[in-house]
Amino acid sequence: VPATAQNIKPTHSWPQLGVEASIPFANHRGIRNFEPDGDDGIWLQDMRDRWYYGKIIGPCTGLNFATAIGYETRGTSTFDKFSAILVDGQKCQLESLVTSDKPPSKKQREKARAERRAAEKQQTETPR
Repeated sequence: VPATAQNIKPTHSWPQLGVEASIPFANHRGIRNFEPDGDDGIWLQDMRDRWYYGKIIGPCTGLNFATAIGYETRGTSTFDKFSAILVDGQKCQLESLVTSDKPPSKKQREKARAERRAAEKQQTETPR
């Protein structure tokens, strides 16, 4: 019996999102692509087209405009929450690495970031 597209689950989907994860064989082209989330985080795509989101400890200056990144796995072949990304010689340590959907469009990310900043500004200006 031939398999139909309806019966095949895509390899790029996760059973659950937001779960702590790791990317195996990172030193053997295990990381295929990346999308910055400003200077605060990064989406990484593995060779099976699955996406991960890495939250960075503190801002990673220049990440939002990076066309290439490096990564440090601390002597293992696995990229995880103990790893770091390298941007223009700067080491940016991860706080977490979780399963994720593909990143929203750049326009959607910029809108969400602007809304977040406006809300933060309003909180700091509101008298107590």
